[in-house]
Amino acid sequence: MNAIIITIGDEILIGQTVDTNSAWIANRLNLIGIDVLKIISISDKREEIIKALNDSKQNVDIVLITGGLGPTNDDITKETLAEYFGVGLVQNNEVLNHIEKFVIKRKAHMNERNIKQAEVPENCKILQNEIGTAPGMLFEDGKRIIISMPGVPFEMIELMKNNVLPILKDMRSDLHIIHKIILTQGVPESKLAEILENWENNLPDTISLAYLPSPGLIKLRLTAKGDNELMLNNAIKKELIKLESIIPELICGYDSEKLEELIGKILLSNNKTICTAESCTGGNIAHLITSISGSSGYFKGGVVAYSNDIKQNILSVNKSIIDDYGAVSKQVVEEMALGAKKIFNSDYAIATSGIAGPTGGTNEKPVGTIWIAIANNDGVYAKKYIFGDQRERNIQRASLTALNMLQKLVLRKEL
Repeated sequence: MNAIIITIGDEILIGQTVDTNSAWIANRLNLIGIDVLKIISISDKREEIIKALNDSKQNVDIVLITGGLGPTNDDITKETLAEYFGVGLVQNNEVLNHIEKFVIKRKAHMNERNIKQAEVPENCKILQNEIGTAPGMLFEDGKRIIISMPGVPFEMIELMKNNVLPILKDMRSDLHIIHKIILTQGVPESKLAEILENWENNLPDTISLAYLPSPGLIKLRLTAKGDNELMLNNAIKKELIKLESIIPELICGYDSEKLEELIGKILLSNNKTICTAESCTGGNIAHLITSISGSSGYFKGGVVAYSNDIKQNILSVNKSIIDDYGAVSKQVVEEMALGAKKIFNSDYAIATSGIAGPTGGTNEKPVGTIWIAIANNDGVYAKKYIFGDQRERNIQRASLTALNMLQKLVLRKEL
């Protein structure tokens, strides 16, 4: 089965609002085996809505629409759908009662616009919107179905979860889709693809592989499709075992887990603590660590040592080392890590110093040069990386690389 997603709203086309609805819907459709052929964003104009509906007629099983169901004059989706199907609008008492209760609960008063929202095309099936006033509407149009939902993201998501997805799952009850996400860190996408080429070429027909790169991480998504769920799960597990034997040093997590979340679990289970001393990453590592609930159980604190004065006076980096080697150097970043570990009395300390860019590089130390050090009770370990010339990407890549270095050290894997 396949689908088209139509998002309606001038605010999307002028860049005032980011269309997160279609991404969320497409992801959920994929999980139940429905292929999305096209995502369309159109304006709040009658002719554009009708054209989009006409264009989607051929070879499409499902059309999902969001937007244009509000109480204002520019919300014309409902009227246009009625015109498209050649029917009138009728007041739905179930919807009207729901709107009245919704408005009274918020200590407001019903007005004509609220009452008008209870009018729906006479040929639609109502999908009750429990957290808003605009109902969802389902239409049967020959062999395809058309479902219209509010554009407010949290209302759309609630309708999808409670009403739409169960309907679509029933239509796709014969197909199972299983996803397994493997988080990797340490090599670029092209190199990873080269390493995995033979394994990828020998995947069974029921399993596909996708590379999902982002700054500092590459996700590998294994997808198995078929009518036998047990066989698909076993096939995924078999390929995962092979993958873990090929790139054990590159795998840093699975599925929806975040690297900073994994680090927290590892530190807690080992009863260890961590602190940070950041220059080029500007506190981003500390931010990632503390974004996880319960991080106070293992994170002692951090220093953003952007200037050399702070490196010297707070972290006790010797001025002569900075003068001799420069702030972006193995020697300085090691001193930063050791200094932070002493200040916070932690088991581990992460330190970073580099040239995030886009300016400040030299022939000897180009933009993207980052030194990362981790100190523990056995000593200090430092490594140099050269990432690229984009500042935000460099900060993110350095932060995730540092966390992965920490994970390997705690687990006593090769750095």
